[in-house]
Amino acid sequence: MHIKVDDTVEIITGADAASELRGKVLKVFPENGKILVEGAAKVYKHVKPSQRNPKGGKLSKEMPIDISNVMLVCTECKQRTKTGAKIKEDGSKVRYCKSCNAEIGQLSPAK
Repeated sequence: MHIKVDDTVEIITGADAASELRGKVLKVFPENGKILVEGAAKVYKHVKPSQRNPKGGKLSKEMPIDISNVMLVCTECKQRTKTGAKIKEDGSKVRYCKSCNAEIGQLSPAK
């Protein structure tokens, strides 16, 4: 997967796309092809009063969205971008921004 935890992504399709929402990736689900983005795809869960929550009410939580609905935001140029992978001289593999060629993160350590 080209998106990792703690990356900043922008939502490009769906209900949150109109607001051009950007958020941090909280969790990645590679088996489903989904990610959990901070502040995106919020739903409300109605809960009854209990020992843990004496008043009850509505709890807000994020739901996973498909990875094809987001694009990675480059740390250097601050624009959404496509990513590539290249191997450096020491044998390590890194992600890079295809528009400004800045390194985004490491994929595998040096050999």
